Amino acid sequence: MLKKIGILYHPMNGAAGTLANKLQKTLTAKGISVWLCSSWDGESARTQTCGTELILSIGGDGTILRAAQAVIPGKTPITGINLGNLGFMTELSLAETGDELNRILEGEGWIDERSLLEAEAPSIEGGKCQTFYALNDVVIARGAVARVIYIAAKIDGELLTTYKADGVIVSTATGSTGYALAAGGSILPPHSKEFLILPIVPLLTAKYCVVLPSESRVELSVQAVHPATLSIDGHTNLPLNSGSVISVRRSRHKIRFLRIHPESSFYSTLEKRLKGKQ
Repeated sequence: MLKKIGILYHPMNGAAGTLANKLQKTLTAKGISVWLCSSWDGESARTQTCGTELILSIGGDGTILRAAQAVIPGKTPITGINLGNLGFMTELSLAETGDELNRILEGEGWIDERSLLEAEAPSIEGGKCQTFYALNDVVIARGAVARVIYIAAKIDGELLTTYKADGVIVSTATGSTGYALAAGGSILPPHSKEFLILPIVPLLTAKYCVVLPSESRVELSVQAVHPATLSIDGHTNLPLNSGSVISVRRSRHKIRFLRIHPESSFYSTLEKRLKGKQ
């Protein structure tokens, strides 16, 4: 039986908060130490992950992404309970929070390791670069002004192309079923170490998606009249000035999911999840 569990819940989803409190009482009654935190309070969650054996994420894929940011660079596994829409990364439905969750608490299940991207970006205040980790994607996009930006993309020091577009997505295999797919990208197997680079609404420039080897290093140089935006998993958003250079590579760190369903379920549920069905 697990001894310490953290519960992160979507604060704007009433059902998520209700379930979080219910599970906290149930798990505490089993003798398990439990901490509870809004998924939007990442700093508070981060301070409590030490010694935590499992994080239950209650919400949808967005809540999973926030849970991942709280864990990185640690190794605490995450199990997602889906109260959202697609739920590609979640593991349990609301109905499965009884028997299936008990099996997980008793030590059943398997560890699903997913690759992360590591991005280095210039600090807004100057000085040292900032480092960010993305489970889904690193996106450079135009800011509030609806004008295209120019992004020169180098792969291992060699110029691939200069995109004239709304932006560029660098996506993990996990993120390949998200924004990258909506932008016309390919779906990678979830455990693939390769990653993708593709433009967002390109204008008279390359439209294709490129699959990159896991050891590749991507350098993105931004040229724009108005400030662009750097987005990490859709939650961390920072302004980028013209001339900014963002470096992206596969991280040595990983995110670990604790799962109970068979590994092959990704393919058997792919189409219905893309159609928004549970």
